[in-house]
Amino acid sequence: MTSVHRRAAAVTGLVAVAAFAVLAAVVVVRGGAPLPVDTWVLAWAVGHRPGPGVSFARHLTDTGTGAVPYLLAVLAGVLAGRTARQRLLYAAWCLLFLGAGQGLRRAVLYAVERARPPARDWATHAADWSFPSGHATTAALTAALLVAAVLLRASRARWPLAVLAGCWGVAVGLTRAYLGVHWISDVVGGWLFALAWCGAGAWAAARWLPVPARPRRRRPAGSRRGAARAGSR
Repeated sequence: MTSVHRRAAAVTGLVAVAAFAVLAAVVVVRGGAPLPVDTWVLAWAVGHRPGPGVSFARHLTDTGTGAVPYLLAVLAGVLAGRTARQRLLYAAWCLLFLGAGQGLRRAVLYAVERARPPARDWATHAADWSFPSGHATTAALTAALLVAAVLLRASRARWPLAVLAGCWGVAVGLTRAYLGVHWISDVVGGWLFALAWCGAGAWAAARWLPVPARPRRRRPAGSRRGAARAGSR
């Protein structure tokens, strides 16, 4: 990561921190009461819940918690590394990044103590306070690790895979509002928190982690023989 990239990560993180702080302050000042957009999104979700849609959303939302994000974080570390030592180091760093982010999010969760939407509107189970959304935060952080890992690979499929990982991270957050267990502002808060933590993580990774070298592309045998002949002339 170049100095330009480090500055961009720092600026992105600071902007996300500021935006998250503003949203959290609004939630606290309102005593946790829903914003107008929260009630509108919840009303829309309750009125648009066909059986297959709810089933799909439940399965998708389950991938944003438990062991799945941590397994994907390990996968991201393995993909990013070029040697066995780098893979082990990166996997450990990804787990630390995800676990520390979750710990800090829970501290904010208990500091804000925002109530969830009414239980009558839930389409799945939920527990604890509401802001910021844990599923949205965890999925966004995991998606960011996967995106960074695949973009480090010299593969033609890296951009489609990065888009797929990003869409998964966003979709998990949206399922929380669709299933009625979070206000949409909880989800947005989770995304902003994740973006801020990613900025800090990118800065720390650029400072302390070794940068994986891209593998050299092998030249075709014919071109090597041609170069050898040209050199012998």
